[in-house]
Amino acid sequence: MGKRVGIENSIAAADAVRMANVDLVAAYPITPQTHIVEHLAELVADGELDAEFVPVESEHSAMSVCCGSSAMGARTFTCTSSQGLALMNEIVFIAASLRLPIVMILANRSLSGPLSIWNDHTDVMSVRDCGWIQVFADNGQELFDHVLFAYRVAEDPKVSLPVMINIDGFIVTHVIEAVEYWEEEQVRKYLPEFKPVNRLHPDKPITMGAFGMPGIFSEAKKSQDQALLDSKPHIVKAWDEMAKVVGRGYSSVETYKMEGAETAFLTMGSFSETASIAIDRLREQGKPVGQIKLRLWRPFPFDEIREAVKGVKSLIVIDRAISYGGPGGPVSSEIRSALYGEKNMPSVAGFLCGFAGRDVTADDFVKMHGKTEDLVKAAKPVRQEDYIFYGVRE
Repeated sequence: MGKRVGIENSIAAADAVRMANVDLVAAYPITPQTHIVEHLAELVADGELDAEFVPVESEHSAMSVCCGSSAMGARTFTCTSSQGLALMNEIVFIAASLRLPIVMILANRSLSGPLSIWNDHTDVMSVRDCGWIQVFADNGQELFDHVLFAYRVAEDPKVSLPVMINIDGFIVTHVIEAVEYWEEEQVRKYLPEFKPVNRLHPDKPITMGAFGMPGIFSEAKKSQDQALLDSKPHIVKAWDEMAKVVGRGYSSVETYKMEGAETAFLTMGSFSETASIAIDRLREQGKPVGQIKLRLWRPFPFDEIREAVKGVKSLIVIDRAISYGGPGGPVSSEIRSALYGEKNMPSVAGFLCGFAGRDVTADDFVKMHGKTEDLVKAAKPVRQEDYIFYGVRE
């Protein structure tokens, strides 16, 4: 067992990147991810990390440098947030299309406007379909573990895809928690040396990102989609191997107090821990309530979601991003789609809340449960376009 330290989660994340022994870090500072790359710059400057740190002029340049670095066979890391991701957007799609195993931490933050530096899931939902493997970490320990997990998955020769680790800005990035570090021996056992599937090298010239005529473009995109779908068993295997090495295992869908649950909350990110407190309170009141935590966002865990909701009559889905002019939030929309046609599909109530760091307490989750109960008692059919803005002042 490694040492357990009280530390800011951003610093712990940077230390995990150091333990992964990356070759290059390219990043541009933006709140609230800055502490991660600042600490990495210190580690490189102090000689504690033998890597190149490239202080680029923009996030677009950061991902461009990462693509070049990864294509040359270097273990590569970057980090961004919100408007930085928006500026990086063009190259984010290219990284996935080129099958480059880059790891990026995305400190989730609102996209403007109005301008906000606070947390919600607007930024990650803007790149929902970018082709990256995407996971959510709820706290500092999960963040630390998933940095090493991300490299294990991304660099697997049968995967070779970039991985995005989502963490809630400020709520996770700037909080001091107890984090158990891995032993160096555990890292070596879990994370093998990077051996790129495709690599730019003058002795064996290859082309990456060539022009795609209409006659091959659809086939290339189908192949890319299949590669992402095929990555799932390797993701599961990496979590299973982590459990063997450090005693902590994860899964694409995790449940809490779902035994006999007729109503369940579905959450992603740090809200999951707050919702768990509400579940405890509701259970004490005799309410048959449980929780489903969605950790793997892409590739989407269809089978696990369908299994988790069996026996559930009402599903309360929490969204922290808005599909403007559409069906409320992207998560509730995807859950409804995943469950469509299933026997005894639960009624899905979509709640939009927690934008720009707006506090959502355990009491608020209890109230959402009450609102959902009222809908059920009224026998009101919940349709795709029915959703509730929670906590909005009238």
